[in-house]
Amino acid sequence: MHKRNAKAGVWLVVGGLVILLMLMAMMYHNKAVELDEKVGAAWSQVLNQYKRRTDLVPNLVNTVKGYASHEKEVLTEVTEARSKVGQMQISPQMLKDPAAFAAFEKNQAALSSALSRLMVVVERYPELKANQNFLALQSQLEGTENRIAVARRDYIEAVRRYNTMLRQMPAKLFLAVTDGELEPKPTFSISEAESKTPTVAF
Repeated sequence: MHKRNAKAGVWLVVGGLVILLMLMAMMYHNKAVELDEKVGAAWSQVLNQYKRRTDLVPNLVNTVKGYASHEKEVLTEVTEARSKVGQMQISPQMLKDPAAFAAFEKNQAALSSALSRLMVVVERYPELKANQNFLALQSQLEGTENRIAVARRDYIEAVRRYNTMLRQMPAKLFLAVTDGELEPKPTFSISEAESKTPTVAF
């Protein structure tokens, strides 16, 4: 009788440990899913804000062209940078492809740089700086650049939390068993100078 009770106790302990391990695995899996979804949502906001900026470029270039058509080099640079951004195939899969992510990042940085140079050119045209259409576009561009900075910050934080969870113990052990395909997400890695919001001063 004593041996039976001991065996039953052992099985209860083993059963309890199995249930505990299953509950912990479920908890870490659900947390990984939640953080992955937050990364996806933050990435969508980054794309949304960059798209907004890309959509502003043709109107901005056309307005500047009306006053400074001989500034062809800068206008061409902005147009070409926008074209490269527009030609990219953007999808959530980009977060699983470091080369595609790096190309996206490089093209966006080139557009930011070209827009900054365009704004320097504008300084030489007081009549353009007073144009109501240009002022409205300039205001939209400023607002968009601020939204891009916020969206990037939120994305970086979401990725930080997700990547940290994948590396922490005991989550790393449980996720290796339940979600072995999970990989760290890429984050923005451009230089500090490039990551600053371009100054649009008038």
